[in-house]
Amino acid sequence: MRRIEHFNDPDAPPANRLVPAASAVVADDRGRILLQRRSDNALWSIPGGAMEPGESIAQTVVREVKEETGLDVAPEALVGIYSNPHHLIEYADGEVRQQFSICFACRTVGGELATSEESTEVGFFTPAGIDAMPMHESIRLRIRHYLEHRPQPVIA
Repeated sequence: MRRIEHFNDPDAPPANRLVPAASAVVADDRGRILLQRRSDNALWSIPGGAMEPGESIAQTVVREVKEETGLDVAPEALVGIYSNPHHLIEYADGEVRQQFSICFACRTVGGELATSEESTEVGFFTPAGIDAMPMHESIRLRIRHYLEHRPQPVIA
């Protein structure tokens, strides 16, 4: 499905949905960060996605990381809560979501790296290497907030 992200775009269509979501910054013991190349827009991203009925937000992040990267994770801390009303995600079916995502710092507890229908490549990358990768600014922001080791989560 086609996906277009609008970030502070005055020409963006108005939102018609608000969907709770979770994302994860997963770092390995060498400080490299887990990324996936999304199949819907070909950009690199941290894993994440929409909450489903019957699950907690922590269960959402665990499920999404597993589905998109093959890894089992445990949430350890909050990076931030991202709800910028000027960050909209437009889908080919006419849905336009206002961004609302809780980003967790997670540690790996099992599994093996694998791609899925939602990811064409997965791997761990150094923060310096990430700078040159094609990525939406909202994801760069979450990674930057994680790397700042803030004592409290960001509320944006």
